[in-house]
Amino acid sequence: QVLLNAVNFPEKSTLLDVGCGYGPMGLTLAKVQGVTATLIDVNLRALALAEKNAQKNGVEASIFQSNLYANVSGTFDNIVSNPPIRAGKDVVHGVISGAYDHLNVAGTLTIVIQKKQGAPSAKNKMTEVFGNCEVITKEKGYFILQSYKVWVFNELKYHMFHDNYFQF
Repeated sequence: QVLLNAVNFPEKSTLLDVGCGYGPMGLTLAKVQGVTATLIDVNLRALALAEKNAQKNGVEASIFQSNLYANVSGTFDNIVSNPPIRAGKDVVHGVISGAYDHLNVAGTLTIVIQKKQGAPSAKNKMTEVFGNCEVITKEKGYFILQSYKVWVFNELKYHMFHDNYFQF
């Protein structure tokens, strides 16, 4: 609920919910804010519940199994996650690190995490990966952290040469 109150994504923007569980974040954002949602989780039982919840609430979403981003193709305007803390720090950091390559330029990664379960560590990792991280809200021990993908000069230079913008 804290995350849902903290974000306002544009209607029809694309959203990936990583570690969706039974789907509360991705499905609610699809229903309330009109985003085009994709939900992934490694747990088949959680995905079955997410499918059931989507049907029950009349929400269209792409829901499929993926270990982090292994089965995800394409890029998204926004990625959200309530990372599976019990899976360990490597998995949480994998959610953060993998997000960069799956975001459109100016896309956001938004994480909900309890302070006592690693919010400072997650914030540091997000800053390391994205070069920025903002605490957009704190409520009842939960932090909502958000980073955005910046188009940097080195990427521009790479694409300019790689995509043959310059001809000699």
